[in-house]
Amino acid sequence: MAGQGSTGNVVAAICSFFLPGLGQLVQGRPITALIHFVLTGLLWWVLLGWIVHIWSALDAAWYKPPYTTIHD
Repeated sequence: MAGQGSTGNVVAAICSFFLPGLGQLVQGRPITALIHFVLTGLLWWVLLGWIVHIWSALDAAWYKPPYTTIHD
């Protein structure tokens, strides 16, 4: 994926909007995806799931992959 604001991040944010954690999964971050999915599911029981739901979409949109360099 490219950096923050890229088309990939927009697609990931839209995915997370519909299903929290899906955007993180699309970005190749399965542990973060699982955390978002489970936390949102648990918090919907106390009517606070919308907070994590929005956080999930924003996290996918603002994700910036770690900078890596290739050394010979």
